Amino acid sequence: MFRRHAALITTALLVAVVVGPSHAQASGTVLLPDLRQAPVGCSGGYSGDPSRCVDWDVCPVADPAAPNGECVQVGPIGAVRLRFTTSADNVGDGPLVIHGSRRDVGQREMTARQAFQSAVDGSIPMDYARAQHPIPATMYYEPAVTHEHWHLLGFEHFQLRTLSGDTVVTDRKTGFCLGDRYAVSGHLPNRPTADDSPQGRLAALLRTNRCGHHAPEALSVVQGISVGSGDDYPHTVDFQWLDITKVPSGVYDVVNIVNGDRTLVEKSYANNASAMTISIRWPGNATEPPATITMPPQVRLVRNCPGAEQCATLRD
Repeated sequence: MFRRHAALITTALLVAVVVGPSHAQASGTVLLPDLRQAPVGCSGGYSGDPSRCVDWDVCPVADPAAPNGECVQVGPIGAVRLRFTTSADNVGDGPLVIHGSRRDVGQREMTARQAFQSAVDGSIPMDYARAQHPIPATMYYEPAVTHEHWHLLGFEHFQLRTLSGDTVVTDRKTGFCLGDRYAVSGHLPNRPTADDSPQGRLAALLRTNRCGHHAPEALSVVQGISVGSGDDYPHTVDFQWLDITKVPSGVYDVVNIVNGDRTLVEKSYANNASAMTISIRWPGNATEPPATITMPPQVRLVRNCPGAEQCATLRD
């Protein structure tokens, strides 16, 4: 009887973790995160009118190969970049916790697993071995001087899309170092407090988390976002841009999606995308960008649509 009871508990947990959030909620065994893609071009934690966000710009650069080239106003322009801040909030019931691990330093990348907080006793697995859910994303060490830490691949993606939804430009950003970078407004019952609870201890770690900074020799790394916190990447950071050098004049959506492949288990996937509509106009009302660019296009914000994957309309 004991063996049968134990087997049922184990099966329930495995089903909850492997199959997805609906089963996890039904089982009541774990507290799931809920990743909400914040408005595009807004600073982390911004709760005002998204049409007033100013954390985006147009940056002409001389060297198209530079991931974070200086914006130039005169001289030859090698590429034109639309830069914007991206942010992801956790508004769920439990923290997002991702453990990375590798056998030895000869293994270039770490494999990753998602860990879940128990709804029974509140415990949180704080190592890779006890994390319950393997994910396909990996972690790698980024040696660039502005990073020098471990990145989780594929957490967010952004694209430039036409009115019909066709993708014109995709991002070149690869990795993320997740932590509690800002507080999210609103009532969230499971927001951690400064106490000695499992979620409180995790939050203390994530507030200063630098993902194995200056530690290329690390064999394990933890990343995550507590309930009521978010992780943002300012528009001035490497690869926080879309290359619009060859994009014709017109109206487009800038689409930002977190957990687009849904490999991270969440309470809901309904709020994983945000978009903003922009108008691009090349000098002289030209339809196509010039062969030699001496002036960038004029880019205007039409509207911002938090929580929507499509923002532009045929009237734009």
